[in-house]
Amino acid sequence: MKIVIKNKSELPIYEQIEQQMKEQILAGQIPEDEQLPSIRQLARDLRISVITTTRAYNDLAEEGFIISVAGKGYFVAPRNNELLRERMLYEMEDGLQKAVTNGRNAGLSDAEIMDALRQFLEG
Repeated sequence: MKIVIKNKSELPIYEQIEQQMKEQILAGQIPEDEQLPSIRQLARDLRISVITTTRAYNDLAEEGFIISVAGKGYFVAPRNNELLRERMLYEMEDGLQKAVTNGRNAGLSDAEIMDALRQFLEG
């Protein structure tokens, strides 16, 4: 598992961790049932607060990406592809809604927003 924290990112550190772990889990780079570093170990490795790694792990567990096994630690959850797909679809729709709102607030027409989306998909 490789996590890179970017200090200049607009995302809070815990969200950067969550996003990168989700991507690696969905891509199969972190296989199901693999044990993850402990909260304290990940905090040490990334040189961040234990509170931050706890938040990331709790959010990932709540979303069904990882599970906590008492006395053993955190593991990648067995893949329920349909559930993960639904969650990712929700996140995509949420992002698109924000993008459309931002575009309209910037004075773009629907056609200009669609053109921007097409360029993004092609790029």
